[in-house]
Amino acid sequence: MINRDDMLELTRRMTLSRTSFTRIAGCYVDEEGEYDGSFNTNFLKLSAPERKKHLEIAKVIPFSETNVNLKQFQFEPEARRAGSMWQLLMGLRQCGLKNDALMETFYDVVMENYYMDSEYAIYMFHDRYDIPAKGADKERLGESEEMFEYLICAVCPLLGSYEPGKPECGFLFPAFTDRGGDLNHVNIYSADPKSECTDVLKRVLGIR
Repeated sequence: MINRDDMLELTRRMTLSRTSFTRIAGCYVDEEGEYDGSFNTNFLKLSAPERKKHLEIAKVIPFSETNVNLKQFQFEPEARRAGSMWQLLMGLRQCGLKNDALMETFYDVVMENYYMDSEYAIYMFHDRYDIPAKGADKERLGESEEMFEYLICAVCPLLGSYEPGKPECGFLFPAFTDRGGDLNHVNIYSADPKSECTDVLKRVLGIR
């Protein structure tokens, strides 16, 4: 189960003044499911309006209703083997999305499994969060005790001219559990819990 307070701790930082996002990368897919270009840039080099727009996209995933729209899934040992999506995500996390070849491999896997009857975009965000220590009363003690390095993926329909709409699905990796990184789990988001999006992303991620 996902702790709502953990997710709120992440989303409270997703503002122009508090964000520590380092990078954003994305791929556009046309109506026929074919690759239609990509980008990869330092998040802070975006204009303020662009940063705000993309923060709102990323925020949808952790801010959604926990254990309804956002659910936690485990990577079994076989899903963490060499050549797995888990290994690819670990590589993307380690390089901070700066390896275009790894990004292209990720896009290819998503495009092979995900179908939308319109143009869509695949966005990936990288962040490093210095988790502040807190006392038993949950009051902040000030000193950072751990860094949570993570990725947020959002798949969004395009509203026209490469303008993204609200994410239909996405994920947070690794999961943020008990105020720390949990490499054995991922949190998967679906705007409609009854849709096939969760199953599609489980297939993308190699989760049964």
